[in-house]
Amino acid sequence: MVAPREIELKLECEGSDLAELSRHPFLQAEGSEDSRFLTSTYFDTAAGDLRAAGLTLRVRRDGETFVQTVKAAATAPGLFDRSEWEAPVPGNAPDLAQVSETPVPEVLAGAEAPELSPTFATLVERRSRVVLYGASRIEVAFDEGRIETPNGDAPLWELELELKEGRSEDLFTLAQALAETVPLRLGALSKSARGFSLRDGTLRRPSKARPVSLAPDATAGEAFRAIAFACLSHLRLNEDVFLHNRDVEALHQLRVALRRLRSALTLFKPVLAQDATAATLRDEIKRITEPFGHARNLDVFLAETLTAEMARRPDEAGLDDLRRRLEAERDRAHDGVLATLESQEWRGLVLDVAAWLETGAWRTGPAAPDREVPDRGVPARDLPARDFAAQVLDKALRRIRKRGRHLDRQEAEERHRVRIEAKKLRYGAEFFASLYTEKKLRKRHKAFVSALSDLQDHLGSLNDQATAHTVLASLVAVPDPQEIPGETAFAAGLAAGDNEADGRKLLKAAAEAHGDLVAVKPFWR
Repeated sequence: MVAPREIELKLECEGSDLAELSRHPFLQAEGSEDSRFLTSTYFDTAAGDLRAAGLTLRVRRDGETFVQTVKAAATAPGLFDRSEWEAPVPGNAPDLAQVSETPVPEVLAGAEAPELSPTFATLVERRSRVVLYGASRIEVAFDEGRIETPNGDAPLWELELELKEGRSEDLFTLAQALAETVPLRLGALSKSARGFSLRDGTLRRPSKARPVSLAPDATAGEAFRAIAFACLSHLRLNEDVFLHNRDVEALHQLRVALRRLRSALTLFKPVLAQDATAATLRDEIKRITEPFGHARNLDVFLAETLTAEMARRPDEAGLDDLRRRLEAERDRAHDGVLATLESQEWRGLVLDVAAWLETGAWRTGPAAPDREVPDRGVPARDLPARDFAAQVLDKALRRIRKRGRHLDRQEAEERHRVRIEAKKLRYGAEFFASLYTEKKLRKRHKAFVSALSDLQDHLGSLNDQATAHTVLASLVAVPDPQEIPGETAFAAGLAAGDNEADGRKLLKAAAEAHGDLVAVKPFWR
């Protein structure tokens, strides 16, 4: 069965921005504008079986008519190229006779309690028009309304660009042009996902990276697209949280998403070799987010290193002042992160990455055969993802084996390079995990990731020691040393000294963890 599909790009903004966008010269209608009030009710089982299967079922009221729609989960943040089934129904309740050609019956057949009930609703005033842009006809929808759930409501402002005829490239080019006028952001969540998160109380909470599900027959190019979009989704979800409440964990997860994305760009270099944009984007991501590291270092020092020091020396004069000074510095660093996230440069970069993942030359242009795979003569992007994974994971493991020798005798900078390589391998192991579903390989995967995690933990603790010195040095490096009271400077020195007290023990543990990793059998062989 070939399902009908929709291709649309969702962009988030404020209510006032929609009014300004409606006057934009690029969004002048080909014909008249259509205005409607839409009420959509979303249904699921009590256990959320449809949601767990990546499906949504809604009934939308448009005037006196009702339309039932089943949608598959979106594959990328903001970009919705997915299966969709629609049918008229007599009222505001699901008609299961109309979903026989969808995956819904199979999901409900396997549910413990298959009865459907309303979960939440969206009330939206939609103004839509069709515009001509580039070589495409695009329907533009200005959505303004709210989401209503048993646990509270939330406002809703979205701009949707749906491709009616033409090329998906034009959706992104139009979005990028509009983003120069108003602060548009790539959509982090669909209306249904936002409604479920609001109902569950997770809408403004930080989130960890979700497992990437790759099809068994996926190519390397398909795997890269899925992995990179998963990283982008992880980024956008936590970006929204930090923008709203400066959550420390959201900033951490935002940085994790960025590292995972940059690691994906490195791991898939053979796939991206013919597209110079890959290196440009990787460098630009690193440049624009460099200040995020200082903010995160301060968060960790205050929450872990200084908290432990104050518990160890509760009567030490100067520690309270040290904490207040570091908190002030942390607030300034967070201000810098917010300034970056609110900048047009950042919003444009996120849109650029999404556009490139969907329409870049790495995906659409000619590809040279992969010389690193003997006798294949196949472009790297067309290799089976499992074969490609074995190739790149082997290389990453060899680098760690070589660079991690005599780890307990290395300088901090050398250990830091091993730590970076360990992160790349860890991300790679997570990215490709779904390709290795055999029981024996799942057990090997668990053992391998556990050994790798131990090495990362020890190297991370050593890195925290080095970072602590950097944090304290940035505090005391002021034009007039008298600005830092002597007791505060003394307390800073004590904190740095205590932080290093178990350095030799950590070095020994890191070297042992490296040996354990080398001894574990790779799961991809």
